[in-house]
Amino acid sequence: MASISILFHLVIAITFLSCTTTKAQGPNYLYQVCSTNKTTANSTFQSNLRTLFSSLSSNATANNDFHNSTVTGRNSSDTVYGLFMCRGDTDTSTCSKCVANVTQKLSSDSECSLSKQAVSWYDECMVRYSNRSFFSTADTRPGAFLFNTANVSNQESFMSLLFATMNDTADEAASFSGGAKYATKEANISGFQSLYCLAQCTEDLSRQECRRCLEDAIGNLPRCCEGKQGGRVLYPSCNIRYELYPFYQSPASAAPAPSPAGIVPPTTSSSSGGSSGISSGTIVAIVVPIAVALLLFVVGALFLIKRARKKRGSAQEPKTGTEISTVESLRFDFSTIEAVTNKFSEANKLGEGGFGEVYKGVLPSGQEIAVKRLSKGSGQGGEEFKNEVEVVAKLQHRNLARLLGFCLEGDEKILVYEYVANKSLDYILFDPEKQSWLDWTRRYKIIGGIARGIQYLHEDSRLKIIHRDLKASNILLDGDMNPKISDFGMARIFGVDQTQGNTSRIVGTYGYMSPEYAMHGEFSVKSDVYSFGVLVMEIISGKKISSYNETDFSQDLLSYAWKLWKDGAPLELMDPTLRESYTPNEVIRCIHIGLLCVQEDPEDRPTMATIVLMLDSNSVTLPVPNEPAFFVHSGTDPSMPMRLQIDQSTTGSIQKSNNEISVSEVDPR
Repeated sequence: MASISILFHLVIAITFLSCTTTKAQGPNYLYQVCSTNKTTANSTFQSNLRTLFSSLSSNATANNDFHNSTVTGRNSSDTVYGLFMCRGDTDTSTCSKCVANVTQKLSSDSECSLSKQAVSWYDECMVRYSNRSFFSTADTRPGAFLFNTANVSNQESFMSLLFATMNDTADEAASFSGGAKYATKEANISGFQSLYCLAQCTEDLSRQECRRCLEDAIGNLPRCCEGKQGGRVLYPSCNIRYELYPFYQSPASAAPAPSPAGIVPPTTSSSSGGSSGISSGTIVAIVVPIAVALLLFVVGALFLIKRARKKRGSAQEPKTGTEISTVESLRFDFSTIEAVTNKFSEANKLGEGGFGEVYKGVLPSGQEIAVKRLSKGSGQGGEEFKNEVEVVAKLQHRNLARLLGFCLEGDEKILVYEYVANKSLDYILFDPEKQSWLDWTRRYKIIGGIARGIQYLHEDSRLKIIHRDLKASNILLDGDMNPKISDFGMARIFGVDQTQGNTSRIVGTYGYMSPEYAMHGEFSVKSDVYSFGVLVMEIISGKKISSYNETDFSQDLLSYAWKLWKDGAPLELMDPTLRESYTPNEVIRCIHIGLLCVQEDPEDRPTMATIVLMLDSNSVTLPVPNEPAFFVHSGTDPSMPMRLQIDQSTTGSIQKSNNEISVSEVDPR
């Protein structure tokens, strides 16, 4: 163990040395928000926006770390305002590259290219534009919180030190006039650990406006990052960040900025006066190859030691089902969960499913959470619970429900998710009194968000994941009606080259399952595509997949949609509450895409990447759909199995479905 510890610290030291002697290869993306208020392609506003981006990029090369600009249109609605701000410690080259990268991405991004307002945050810079003037105004919306999942040991004393240091940093940043409103501070946590803080405002803000913006950001630290080892609050007009390592540059060549009274600036090491005779380029050329060679040697030694220990330990230390080392930082104590849910009181209960109950809770920081308590008789063991925790903990996407933590003590298995305000899609979509909350614009956004979330699972996440239980009750809606896919208990992880799986135990929800999965146990990414197609039809019609089973004209929603398509009347499928808000071409295109998704042959169904492209671009030509797969025929149909092995625990309809995040059984791989 001692040798591994020494090697580990040597790797960290060499990696840090390499990082400080080489430049980053490109800007690091953090977060982006684009408004749903859109312009049209080739409009005057879009032309002015391109002019603005060009102005921002050119000014980023003029040794500026901040610049704002306005491109005026003939009409006030065509005027566009924009700015960029680079982090206070970036050099001109890094700032220029970052701004150029962001403006190019905003111009080409399918979500943002037609938006009238957007803000994009990178580690090195921030770019913002709008159709309204926002200069010299402290805007704290929209915002984003980012945090390190690892916790500090003594949270109470740490948060006290963090607030004091961050407020000092904010005071210094706001006090600068006529230049970058940027400051950093370092505070001692213990004899061997320090806290590093950064605060910055856009230069157009007054001292009062800057401090107000930073005060708001600091006030959100408990909500964002309570007890975490690092975190950021990103606002359009200011941002703050803290870490337990030095993440900013302190150039030795720069004179130290004047400090407020009573504050001693941290000392920095520098070479003695005069030239050393060796250029920085020569030093880099010498140090970096040596560092890389040492790093390779250490990594190889670590690999050999780890393999030897694994061989010895495999026979001595059997692994238990409760070992979740990779996500240990997300663990909650059962006593904490009990406290925040008022001991799982009925007043806090949000819903109930086949595998457990869902409760609302509020953490000491004020953050609202949804607590899924797995019932003791559910049949899900430690390994299956571990599967869901490990799968969901690795997923980070705006259209996926975010896992905040878990609890595994004795017989208690609990998942802690973010709380969403508008419950689940089925709660609103299938309620005649609530359907009108979802106009066509919102439904179209929900369809697109679900598609992007599934595409991430299939193609863009570090793991290739098949959800296997996509349905309306597993789509949660946040305060802005943005969809978030939940319930990964039945998700299956595929290898890089694996395209299809097979199981003798069919788990899922009747009606959403593709025929090849329901009848033969064969599942693939195209199984999720089929379920997505069913969801699209439900969202457009406001009816459940089984709503038409007892009607005279059709057996189910898919066959009814196909009949209307053949008759040239697809818009008759549409929910009557949409008659005042819909865009005919968008509705018909979505019905077309939905029919392509439910083709009988999986090969005929498009991939999720293609579906996202179809939704984002009207110029993509859609193939002609064939008759959908109808595996729900009469009982005399010889192709229909007499009985499907469907896990009934996942098929029940739950009336109270707010944050219905099920923990369903998983087939261990």
